[in-house]
Amino acid sequence: MDILLFSSLILVFTGSVIGFAAGFFGVGGGFLMVPVQYWLLTSFGFDPTLSLRVAFGTSLAVILPTALSSTWGHHCRHCVLLRPLALMAIPGIIGGFTGAAIATHAPGSIMAGLFGVLLVLAALRMFFSHLPTGEGHIPKNLWVFLPWGFAFGLVSGLFGVGGGIVMVPVMTTILGIPLRQAIGTSTAFMVFSSASGIISYIINGLDVAGLPPYSFGYVNMAYWCILVVASVPFAWFGVRAAHTISPDKIKLLFVILMMGIGLHMIFGTG
Repeated sequence: MDILLFSSLILVFTGSVIGFAAGFFGVGGGFLMVPVQYWLLTSFGFDPTLSLRVAFGTSLAVILPTALSSTWGHHCRHCVLLRPLALMAIPGIIGGFTGAAIATHAPGSIMAGLFGVLLVLAALRMFFSHLPTGEGHIPKNLWVFLPWGFAFGLVSGLFGVGGGIVMVPVMTTILGIPLRQAIGTSTAFMVFSSASGIISYIINGLDVAGLPPYSFGYVNMAYWCILVVASVPFAWFGVRAAHTISPDKIKLLFVILMMGIGLHMIFGTG
């Protein structure tokens, strides 16, 4: 099989999986897109450091349209909390831009290890915590969402992920928001955090030598097109599944997802 066709098939499969994950878990899917793109780019002989940055930037660029598709589905089911979202949007944009700027200069292996530890701790906390009940609980002190918005955006920009992999467990176990509302609001937040991160990756990657063909800064448009075409339709399937499966089962799947990714980033990268 031609290597370009093989690469395209891998990206189509990856896009389908991350699209479903975006709608179902309220995550961006960068946890899968980044390693797959990194492996493909390094296999073609591109510099590992540049490959990682392109994987981060392209991942965020894919997350934006996927998040838009998922957000509409969750909004139609009244699971996007608009007031918390409005408070987190601006800090999230600032955090996303800042995180992406740091990621284009910081050692990726150190960040991956720290992020892995964060995921494992978040998974353990979520597993041993009881899910909040109700369909519209919002903390009385809405200003608490401002610093959290920056933190979620920072994580998004640093690691090329939507931020939901950390945002959902924080919103459910710390802020006391029901799981489906946390997923819907996380998905909507990714629109803001990913947009600012994309801009930062493009700016910091302009005029950098040795980038793969069809790259606009640290965003590879060829990979972006394939991943988006595959991910956006599957995001709707993920949304539908998230509203038919019980919250307890979603919680368990989310914990397994975080533990697996976290352990891989701690022991499987370097």
